[in-house]
Amino acid sequence: MYKRTIYQELEKWSAKADRKPLILRGARQVGKTTIVADFAKNYGTFLSLNLELKADRDLFEQDYSIGDLISAIHFRLNKPIQNAGTILLFIDEIQSCPKAASMLRYFFEERNDIHVIAAGSLLETLIDKHISFPVGRVEYLFMHPMSFSEYLLAANEHEAHAVLRKIPCPDFAHQTLLELFHQYTLIGGMPEAVTAFLNKKDILACNAVYENLFISFMDDVEKYASNKTMAQVIRHAIAHAPLSSGDRIHFHGFGNSNYKSREMGEALRTLEKAMLLQLVYPTTQVSMPAETDHKKSPRLQFLDIGMINHAAGLQKYYFQLNDLNTIYRGHIIESVVGQELLAMHSHIQKPLKFWVRGKAQSTAEVDYVLAHEKYLIPIEVKSGETGTLKSLMQFMEDANHDIAIRLYAGKIKTDELKTPSERKFKLLSLPYYLVSQIPAYLQTHF
Repeated sequence: MYKRTIYQELEKWSAKADRKPLILRGARQVGKTTIVADFAKNYGTFLSLNLELKADRDLFEQDYSIGDLISAIHFRLNKPIQNAGTILLFIDEIQSCPKAASMLRYFFEERNDIHVIAAGSLLETLIDKHISFPVGRVEYLFMHPMSFSEYLLAANEHEAHAVLRKIPCPDFAHQTLLELFHQYTLIGGMPEAVTAFLNKKDILACNAVYENLFISFMDDVEKYASNKTMAQVIRHAIAHAPLSSGDRIHFHGFGNSNYKSREMGEALRTLEKAMLLQLVYPTTQVSMPAETDHKKSPRLQFLDIGMINHAAGLQKYYFQLNDLNTIYRGHIIESVVGQELLAMHSHIQKPLKFWVRGKAQSTAEVDYVLAHEKYLIPIEVKSGETGTLKSLMQFMEDANHDIAIRLYAGKIKTDELKTPSERKFKLLSLPYYLVSQIPAYLQTHF
């Protein structure tokens, strides 16, 4: 049982007086059911239903009142109703029963004393299509693959985890943390793959896990494709999306195909709903609010870096590298940084953005922008010297603050730089493994 950061968010949700039923969203196999089972240890009674089972699903098909439904659930699970102790009801695979989704409002309005969590492996693709949740009567949390910080705890690297969180991170830990980050970037954050590697310390042990994950994703296609033709397009998208992670893409001809923009766009957006990937759109603004520009081409962010490595056959190269920016045109390190940034946001569905200059014919592009208080902070993922950061310089020309971030393989340092118009700003260079700590470092500046 791995310690996951989202556990703390579940504790906050449980403690709220105005708590609503919680919809736990995330891709298949990221650990949703496991974390709920672990969290249930805090409760006097744990009621767990799987609505892929007809007997469990039938409970919601009888048009019971909320009181009779609760009694029927206790009877079905052979768990007597107790007057003392809190109750957690977990409704798994809720996408199998739209009536169960509509009943959640009554748990909020009439039986708020019962804590309700719902989840589903295909839930994302069916929201707003075949299933809808009562507006204003539920809340959401988004669960992602394990972050680097979570990986350190899973690997029993408790000292490394503690040092990672020190501000500033001490220089003596740099090489060890960089090597562990390389290891994490190789394995990724899918819990089953992490377990396989940690048990045998052999990357080959993960390959069967990755293969099974891809097969399960392919098997799911029939369940959310609108027709057989679209199923073929989605399968093509699944096969090629890992290889395009970190790339700005065009829907037309994606993955060297003959598919048109409309059908490939539908396929990729379906996979985005399944949280297997994210289409990251740019903003042209340098201050908040940073609206995304959906007319410009998006960058593709695939679910997990370990799966990307497996699909691209890159694992053998890791053991010869000092700097991850040198592998696969720099896209591997950009993808793992994106994965780390996503893991920081359990309440936001699409937190990632990058920046492009609004002027015509401009190629200026900053890898990521991060909202921090009232500011928009540019983040470049580079190994080069500070003098090569042309796009970052252009961003800082018009920014309403004086701090930019570079992620690289070196140690923590701060440089005083000037834009071409002589505007001064600070460049905070952080090692790759400190992505999750960026907000803490920014806090010391503002």
